Amino acid sequence: MKIGILTAMKKEHDQLARLMENKAEVKSGIYTYSIGSIAGNDIILQQCGMGKVNAAVGTAELIRTFSPQCIISTGAAGGIDDSLSIMGVVVSKQTCYHDVWCGTGYDFGQVQGLPPFYNGNPRLVEKAVKLNELQSQTRIYSGLICTGDQFITNQNEQRKIKDHFPNGLACDMESAAIAQTCYLYQVPFVSFRIISDIPSAKDHGKQWADFWGEMANRSFTITQKYLEIL
Repeated sequence: MKIGILTAMKKEHDQLARLMENKAEVKSGIYTYSIGSIAGNDIILQQCGMGKVNAAVGTAELIRTFSPQCIISTGAAGGIDDSLSIMGVVVSKQTCYHDVWCGTGYDFGQVQGLPPFYNGNPRLVEKAVKLNELQSQTRIYSGLICTGDQFITNQNEQRKIKDHFPNGLACDMESAAIAQTCYLYQVPFVSFRIISDIPSAKDHGKQWADFWGEMANRSFTITQKYLEIL
C-alpha cells in the first residue's frame, strides 16, 4: 500500500524515518519528503510543521504530488480523558476542532459548509484496534481527537475542551485539519496518536520531558506494528 504519513515535529519525523528501509530524500515544492518502505508498504513521510494551517497545506501537497492510497497522521498528543495512560495510543474514530465557532446555527467546532466531525476511515480504525489482540504492551483506544492551535497545559484548558466534547480522548494541533483536507480530497485518513502527557496532571511538564527523553524510542515501535498489519 502507498501510504502518506505526516508528522508535525522533527522529533516525531526522525522516530519514523529510522524505521524506513531503502530511504531517499525527495524535494518537491517547499517540502523535502522521506521516501522508502516500512513493513512492505511504500511510505511517503513528511514533516508538515505544527498547527492547522501547516497540517492542511502539507496534506494537500502530499496528496497532489504522490496520490497516496491513504493518509496517516502520527506523533504525540495530550490525553484529556482519565481512561488514558502515557504511551497509550488514540486512533481517530472521529476528529473535530475545539477552537472553532462560526456562530448561531452551527455546532461548536464546525466550519460553515462542512461536517462538525470528520470520521476516520473505518478499515484503518479497525486495523488499529486489532493491535490490542496482537500485543499487550500498548493499549489502543478508538475515539475522538480534538484539534486546536494551542498547547493544552493545565486542567482549566482541558476542562473547556471536555465541556464542549465530553467524549474527547486526546488533543493535538493537526489531526482535524488533516482530516478536513482528506475529506475534501476524498482520501482515506486516520490519526494514530501516542499519548505523551496528561495536561491535568500535576507533573505534566515532567511527563512531556520524560516522554521525549526516555519513552519515545520505545513507544513509536507501535506505529511500525500498525503499518505491518495494513
